[in-house]
Amino acid sequence: HRVDLFMKTNLVISLPCIQEEQYLFALQIKQDVSCGRLTCNDTSAALMVSHIIQSEIGDFEESQCRSHLLNNNYIPEQMPMIDKIMEFHSKNIGQTPAESDFQLLEVARRLEMYGIRLHPAKDREGTRLSLSVAPTGFTSKDLFSLRKLSFKRKRFLIKLRPDLNNSYQDTLEFLMGSRDCCKVFWKICVEYHAFFRLFEEPKPKPKPVLFTRGSAFRFSPHPSASSGHSHGMVNGQKSLELCSYSPDGRQPSPLTSPLLNDAGSVRTDDEDDVRRKRFPTDRAYFIAKELLTTERTYLKDLEVVTVSFQSAVGQDEATPDSLKNTVLSTFEPLHKFHAGFLREVEQRLALWEGRSNAHIKGDYQHIGDVMLNNLQGLKPLTANLHKQSEVLLELEKACRASRRLEGLCRDFELQKVCYVPLNVFILRPLHRLSHYKQILERLCKHYPATHGDFRDCRAALADVSEMVEQLQGSLIKMENFQKLLELKKDLIGVDNLVVPGREFIRLGCLSKLSGKGLQQRMFFLFNDVILYTSRGMMGTNQFRVHGQLPLHGMTVSAASLNCTHSAILSMCVFPSSSLMEMEKWMDDIQGAIETVKTSKGPSSDLLTCSLIDNKCPEDSLVEAESEDDITASHTSLERSSPHRGNTMVHVCWHRNTSVSMVDFSLAVENQLSGNLLRKFKNSNGWQKLWVVFTNFSLFFYKSHQDDYPLASLPLLGYSVTVPSESENIHKEYVFKLHFKSHVYYFRSESEYTFERWMEVIRSATVPSISARVRNGKESHPH
Repeated sequence: HRVDLFMKTNLVISLPCIQEEQYLFALQIKQDVSCGRLTCNDTSAALMVSHIIQSEIGDFEESQCRSHLLNNNYIPEQMPMIDKIMEFHSKNIGQTPAESDFQLLEVARRLEMYGIRLHPAKDREGTRLSLSVAPTGFTSKDLFSLRKLSFKRKRFLIKLRPDLNNSYQDTLEFLMGSRDCCKVFWKICVEYHAFFRLFEEPKPKPKPVLFTRGSAFRFSPHPSASSGHSHGMVNGQKSLELCSYSPDGRQPSPLTSPLLNDAGSVRTDDEDDVRRKRFPTDRAYFIAKELLTTERTYLKDLEVVTVSFQSAVGQDEATPDSLKNTVLSTFEPLHKFHAGFLREVEQRLALWEGRSNAHIKGDYQHIGDVMLNNLQGLKPLTANLHKQSEVLLELEKACRASRRLEGLCRDFELQKVCYVPLNVFILRPLHRLSHYKQILERLCKHYPATHGDFRDCRAALADVSEMVEQLQGSLIKMENFQKLLELKKDLIGVDNLVVPGREFIRLGCLSKLSGKGLQQRMFFLFNDVILYTSRGMMGTNQFRVHGQLPLHGMTVSAASLNCTHSAILSMCVFPSSSLMEMEKWMDDIQGAIETVKTSKGPSSDLLTCSLIDNKCPEDSLVEAESEDDITASHTSLERSSPHRGNTMVHVCWHRNTSVSMVDFSLAVENQLSGNLLRKFKNSNGWQKLWVVFTNFSLFFYKSHQDDYPLASLPLLGYSVTVPSESENIHKEYVFKLHFKSHVYYFRSESEYTFERWMEVIRSATVPSISARVRNGKESHPH
């Protein structure tokens, strides 16, 4: 008799590194797709089939591909999707079978249902649902609330620990088709719990027979034996899953954080210590990993323009064709290029992290060749980088000409996906080159001259340095132009803010001494004038301009009042929150006064006629202000539309601090992203989050695949330190953020990443004394 043996993947991992394992996993995915077990949308199914047929028949040839698809079924209901499959197949030209298998796994592992097998069941009310298990954690039931997993006949039981607010124990009960079905599912839960907690490969035991039935993993059904290591997920919709899939292979579980809802994970200490030993310890690896994590964020930022903005604004009839064409011709080639670059970096890092095939690992433990090849490929797109200024100018011109388009752009900036101002996304490609330069400088500094990767890194550094130098002048002008446009949206009652020759220097919160005492005001320093404003109505989140102070003929000096640090401008007294703040303001104002003496700047008359009221300059400077003045112009405020309330102006207002243009430029250079573990002051577990640092803020995501952040933390006013012994952290690579009573602990995976996070966060929490830098900096009017 013929015996057929079938291979089945029992325990799904995130991404196998050995080529033979990749092939076997690809076979499993092919079978799951064919049988309909791997649930996904039509686009993902078509994309996976395109990689399957690329590995089977090679490069795309229309008649051969169509004939092959007509004779072979790879997915249920394949006929309506043949054209889409062929379209995807045509884009895979040049892929080897091994590369196609890798890309198939890349698509599959990002699917929500990857590695999840559904088991039909019913709840106590008889509602049909499904149970499943995977190697990750609970999202609606805390790990520590689990007391026991068990089954009795056809009933599968999840027993929970008693709630502190209730006196009874809770038990979740599900009815399955038969006792055997229930026992099989219970055993799957147990073996997943045991396997994904292994610290090392178990020693094989002698087998009395050729084949054994079932898994070799045995474990106690009581999660309390190691409550921090048990994993599962409960989904309250049509299916109940005991786990959700994590693309990077780590093990997320429920959140204890009030800041983020249903995001991230609680990690135990032992798991993290073991995982850290599995990865390379070479500093070059973590530098390359920074390239990977920041490239993922950069590609998402490009998609804000190429996908989200085009969908929300670009399709509207109010958007002129010239703007549509400029955006498409500028950003689409860049997005396509960087998507390919990211795939190469991901593949190289996956091979670098491989724990097997030690004899070939040396061939992949470098990144210089990948960067050199792609930077040379980026050179033909330099024209697109020069066109970023055209996009910014074209968008501003179109918004001035159309109130509807202006409203569409304002509404788009209020969407979650637009987590920083739209103009910041438009300038991202110019900033990204500086990041490449910094990464290559670190690699060249780390490698000895004899290292095999040193030559490629040095050549790549020379290429990117040349490109940065070519674009530097344009970048400085456009950063100033972008900042003026952003401030224009924050202010009410100002005309002609964005004019040639005007440069932004500093903004911040000061107290103006008036007839009614000290009044909190926001001040804006430019190279020709100072504007002072007050907070407008809450519905608009904008600031109403109260007056202007031309710099021409102005003098500035320090004044000693009873309890504040003050500066005197002409006849006005402005107390600051600290001596450092006073020095920064005085240095910047004095530098701007000296500059305006020798240069012909723009007109200083910025206020609208309704605010001037035909008063003489002296009266406008010393007029008594009261809280009634803040809401005096109801008409203009009521006409204003909602405005984003998390801009840097609002942060400075609430934190009583200031930021200079030099600080903004440094923040652009110090962008960073990656996984961090976060812990609150009064919590026990560490919560895994994808964190992006940009624009003086930390943005928190559940994973790098999320389209928008779930929460943010502006860092101005915070202090960053290392925890003291009394705080009982007792872990490596932990830094502490604190502001008043708010305390957060963050834990990185290596010494290098710890140093990088400390470096970039300090750039936001300890703003520079910008005047000293600015005095040696050439003026670049836009």
